[in-house]
Amino acid sequence: MTDPTEPTRSLIEPGASRSEPAASPSEASPARAGRADSPSRRQVRRWQRNLVDERIEAGVYVDLAAKVGGEEREILLALAEAERRHEAHWLELLGDHATNARRGFIRSHLLGFLARHFGGIFVLALAQKAEARAKYDDDLDATAQMAADEHIHEEVVRALAERGRTKLSGTFRAAVFGANDGLVSNLALILGVGAAGVSNQTVLLSGVAGLLAGAMSMGAGEYVSVRSQRELLEASTPSVTAAQRVPDLDVDANELALIYRAHGMSEADAQAQAEDVIANYSSSTRLGPAPDPADFEAHGTAWGAAISSFCFFASGALIPILPYLFGMTGLAAVVVATVLVGLALSLTGAAVGLLSGSPPLRRAVRQVLIGFGAAGVTYALGALFGVATG
Repeated sequence: MTDPTEPTRSLIEPGASRSEPAASPSEASPARAGRADSPSRRQVRRWQRNLVDERIEAGVYVDLAAKVGGEEREILLALAEAERRHEAHWLELLGDHATNARRGFIRSHLLGFLARHFGGIFVLALAQKAEARAKYDDDLDATAQMAADEHIHEEVVRALAERGRTKLSGTFRAAVFGANDGLVSNLALILGVGAAGVSNQTVLLSGVAGLLAGAMSMGAGEYVSVRSQRELLEASTPSVTAAQRVPDLDVDANELALIYRAHGMSEADAQAQAEDVIANYSSSTRLGPAPDPADFEAHGTAWGAAISSFCFFASGALIPILPYLFGMTGLAAVVVATVLVGLALSLTGAAVGLLSGSPPLRRAVRQVLIGFGAAGVTYALGALFGVATG
């Protein structure tokens, strides 16, 4: 065992830089500055879990780095290196007890499995949630630097995840909304039609018709929506041809300054900008700010959004009619359809929660309550209509 007053921050893995000064006990809180010479069994188990967690988290970042390149790879490998620094701290505390460290937190093992086999934005979102736990804030056996590292890691992973969310958001939004609309609208449809007292065959035909009509409508609507958004962005992009004609302008009489005034510049600033553009013209000169390429990525492609909406609406709308397709009738079919839709809504809600960084369970519950609320209202209206026409 080391001296209790020796700062554990100075323990770093082989090959790492040793130029960083270690925090002295006076700079840390008294509780963080030292530890018991004879740790309790509970302490040892906690240290072992922390050790395993740090190893898993380092592996997660290494596995994610293997699936990407460039700067993102370097950032992920740097995070893995930081987790190994934390691992060295727990190894030093555990001593001989480190050999028995096998069990970590279940969520860490799950994260490691997903990183090895899948990777991508959802694993980054899960990693962000894991870093947000701030597990060392109240751990007196962790250093203050380790606790601070965890908060910084959360922000790093958040920024990496944001890149993926921007690229995925357009098509993913269409897919999730399509699935939810299919689930809720077709469940509401068959419940409403069934409550009116019609035959099971009529309920099934109504569900199939709702699936086809809804999927076509969603696909067409999403195509028009995304295409219109991209056209608006393209219309805001300055003309390359106009920029190419700048050298032909009369230096003493031209309307170039009006462009910058139209963009909000003062008359004096616009005139100065116009003179600068003419004096320093090059082939890369543009006459106004172009839309951010990330805006195009955020909307996705029109066809991608349309196909996603069509397919996911159809897959969502299929679930409520599955019991009727397999010959179930009456109350049993209604109950099974409702349960299946509830499970599907939970999954889509949790997926949105993971992607957005919000609690998955809360989003899942909200999704189910909204879906069942809409279906319940439709069922009640169908029952009233059946009584009125019966």
